[in-house]
Amino acid sequence: MRWSEIPKGAKAYMVYHALIEPQLIVWLLLPLYMMLTGYSVLDVGVLFTLVNVALIPATYIISRAFNRWDIKKGLMVIDALDGIAYIFYGLAQGAYASIMLFLGRLIEKVSTILYPLYRAYEQIIYPEDKYEEIFAWHLRIPEISRLISYPILGYIFGYVFFKPEHYRMAFMIFGLLSIPTILYIHFFLPSVGREERIQPEGFKFRVGEFKLLLLFEALFTLSWALAPAFILINYVVFTLHKTIFEVTLIECANSVAMILGTYLSERFPKEKGFIAMSLGMFISALYALIMALSPPFWLAIVAYMLEALGSAIWFPFYRAWKFSLIPKDRVSEFHAAISSYNRIISLFAPLIAGGLATIHPTLPYGVSLITFVVMAILFLILRVARTR
Repeated sequence: MRWSEIPKGAKAYMVYHALIEPQLIVWLLLPLYMMLTGYSVLDVGVLFTLVNVALIPATYIISRAFNRWDIKKGLMVIDALDGIAYIFYGLAQGAYASIMLFLGRLIEKVSTILYPLYRAYEQIIYPEDKYEEIFAWHLRIPEISRLISYPILGYIFGYVFFKPEHYRMAFMIFGLLSIPTILYIHFFLPSVGREERIQPEGFKFRVGEFKLLLLFEALFTLSWALAPAFILINYVVFTLHKTIFEVTLIECANSVAMILGTYLSERFPKEKGFIAMSLGMFISALYALIMALSPPFWLAIVAYMLEALGSAIWFPFYRAWKFSLIPKDRVSEFHAAISSYNRIISLFAPLIAGGLATIHPTLPYGVSLITFVVMAILFLILRVARTR
């Protein structure tokens, strides 16, 4: 699928994600800032877990309301909340630092309550018969933005402005950048109200496959939640004695592999989607295996490139399969329910990840390895069941 063939609204949505991608470096800077100011990797896990506990029921309740409201407004709220959260991070110093960090993290996690709206929005504005092809572009465009911005930001925050006070200033700046992205959403993204969610005729809710989807969602959630960004930062910065710049190099290598992987995924025919998903999971399992063995820095780069390659292969087909199981007229509610389900599963994952990393810095990757292998096998079984 060529870029020129993508609908205008879908293009604008992908460009929006490219615009906000540089701001997501806050997800790396925040745990690093905490560790530089005296928090252990376990402390970070505890704080993140406490915030998770506070927000479980709100995900479903709030997102369900967007079954009737314009989803675009929800995207604007996400950016506004993230901007406020980043400003709280910028205020985290002195005796009230822990309170500001907790409040900032809480506000940021409140915004993630609305993250199911991203998937609901995608399911509606992306052409249903082109999900596999268009999700390759959906991955590709933001990764190009990251590839350009992260080396620059990594060098700045790794070697030029690398003190805690510099990070606080960066948080404030990134918070203010939410203003232009909110304006972009308002002026350039198409609205998605009730009239855009007419369910096509012939849709049949497949209960059996939906239960399998929930199983995969649980395994996906665990695989990523047990090896979050702060585990990578702890290993690279405090075990390998590198800087945030080297962490961003890993992220950039990840982006290169992701972009290349999207072109590979386009070569898989739709009818072989479950094979592609299984192959992608096995490749991701190699990443977890390498990281579990405490690799040197150069090999960690290779590992994360494998993870990105695997993700680029399985993601478009998995997202298309997932969307095929969800009715459009209740799209916000279903995605919110799945998100709430995932939150319950990952509730104590940051605490567990921090505890495992305290025992050994790369032990969380070993646990993730198990989930990737299980998913790869299950996708093959599902493929066989479908062909009977």
